[in-house]
Amino acid sequence: MFFTLGGFFVNNQAYNPFLPSYEYIPDAEPYVFGDRVYIYGSHDQFDGERYCMNDYVCWSAPVNDLSNWRYEGFIFGKDQDPLNADGKNCLWAPDVAVGADGKFYLYYFYEFEKVIGVAVCDTPAGKFQFYGHVQRKDGIPVGSVPGDIKNFDPGILVDDDGRIFLYSGFGIPYPDSTPFLPERVKGHLGGYVMELENDMITLKSEPRLLFPKKGLPSTVGYEGHEFFEASSIRKVNGTYYFIYSSVNGHELCYATSKYPDRDFSFGGTIISNGDIYYQGRKPQEMLNYPANNHGSIVEIAGKWYVFYHRHTNKHQFSRQDCAEPIIFEENGGIPQVEMTSCGLNGQPLRGIGKYDARIACNLWSKKGAKMTFFFKATLKGHPYFTQSGLDREDHPDQYIAELRNGGTCGFKYFSFEDTTKIGVTVRGTGKGVVVVKDNIDGKVVAEIPVSAHKDWQSFSSTIEIGKGKKPLYFTFFGKGFLDFQEFELRK
Repeated sequence: MFFTLGGFFVNNQAYNPFLPSYEYIPDAEPYVFGDRVYIYGSHDQFDGERYCMNDYVCWSAPVNDLSNWRYEGFIFGKDQDPLNADGKNCLWAPDVAVGADGKFYLYYFYEFEKVIGVAVCDTPAGKFQFYGHVQRKDGIPVGSVPGDIKNFDPGILVDDDGRIFLYSGFGIPYPDSTPFLPERVKGHLGGYVMELENDMITLKSEPRLLFPKKGLPSTVGYEGHEFFEASSIRKVNGTYYFIYSSVNGHELCYATSKYPDRDFSFGGTIISNGDIYYQGRKPQEMLNYPANNHGSIVEIAGKWYVFYHRHTNKHQFSRQDCAEPIIFEENGGIPQVEMTSCGLNGQPLRGIGKYDARIACNLWSKKGAKMTFFFKATLKGHPYFTQSGLDREDHPDQYIAELRNGGTCGFKYFSFEDTTKIGVTVRGTGKGVVVVKDNIDGKVVAEIPVSAHKDWQSFSSTIEIGKGKKPLYFTFFGKGFLDFQEFELRK
C-alpha cells in the first residue's frame, strides 16, 4: 500500500549535523558567551579540493534552544593577514578567548605556515581585525626562525587567575627520515605549551614540549593514543582537560592535570567518528566512514557536550560539525560516547514526523565501512553523504548517495509510542526492498518494496516497532543503487 509522504518535518528538535545541510564547519571550538553558545571552526567547501577553503564564519544558538542556530556571518578572511594578503593559504582550525580587556581574541593558523596569527573584536561574532602574530619580546614571531618550534592549530586558555596559556603543535607518527613524508610535516615533535603576557600576543615563557609525538620518549601511558593534532583546553572543577586528536585520527582523546602546563595523564577516548572502541568495538568494526577529528567540550545550561565532526562526499575536505552529550564520572573521567542523530536534542527524537536521511549517524556498505582519505576512488562502491547544487547554496537536499545491495544507514534514537507506518523517499536504479530493523542485529520491523525512478519517489509500508527508545537501521537489498533523501514515521 502506497501513501504520499505529505507529512511534516519535526521542528524544534536538534539533529546531527546540527547546522544547515549546506554548511561545512569542522574543527569546532564551542563557547558560551552570555546566553548564547558560539561555534568557531574551520570552514570547508562542499566537495572541496583541500581543507578549509572558505573564510571563517560563526554560528550561535540560545543556550535554552539548541535547535535554533543563527548564522552570524563572516568574521575573518584568509587575506586579512599581511603574510597571506593574496589569500593563497587557507585558514585552519582556530580558537577564541576573552582577554582581560573584555575583547575577543581569535587565534588562527595557515596551512603549515609557521606562525600563529591573532585577530581581535569587541563582540563574539563581529568582524575580527588583524592584531599581529604571536611573538617574543623582541617582536620576532614564534616559529619564524630556523630551529624554532613548529606551530600548528592553536588552543588558548585564559585561566581563572588571569594567566594565559597557548597550546600548539602537530605530531605525525613517523620519523622525519620516512621516504614518503612531505617536507612541510617534518620537524614536528608534538604539542607545545607557552604562556603569554596580558597583551594576548607576547610570550611570557618559552614554548615547552608537553605532548611528545609517537616514537619520542615520555609517551608512557598514551600508547596507542599518542598526540597527533587538534589542541584544545578546558578547565572543569579545578582540573585541566586537554582535548586532542590522537595518532588514530578518528578519535578525540583527553588528558588531565592539576596544572595547565605540566603533569598531564592520559584519560581516554571521548568520541570516535567511526564509533571505534565504543563498547569494545574494534577498528575493523567501524560503523561509519571515519577520518580526522577535531573539537572540544563545553557546558551549556548545566549539561556537558563534546563537539566533533563527520566526513562527507567520499573525502576529507567537506566535514560537518556534530555534538553529543557527555558525563563526568566521580573520578573526573569522561566515558566514551557514541555518535547519534539526536546529539544536542537532550532526548530521543519523536517517533512521528519526517526526517532527512542526512542525519544518519551510522553508514556502511555490504563489505562494511573503511577509512576516508583524500580521493573518492578509495570509497568506490560505498554509500556516502552528499548534496546537489554548489557550495553555500541554501539547498536543504543533502542525502545519502549510492546505497547498494547490503548497504545500511542507522539513526539513533527515537521515542516510539504509536507509530504504525513508515515511508522512504528515494531515487536511482535500485529495485528491491528496504528492510528496517530496530537495532543493528535487531528484529525486522518493516519491509518497504522500492523500484527504480529517475526522480525522487516515495514508498511505504506498515511498521511494528512497539514503544520505547530505539534506533532505526535501513538496509537495501536488491539490484542497482538508491539515493536516500528522507523517511517518515506516521501513526
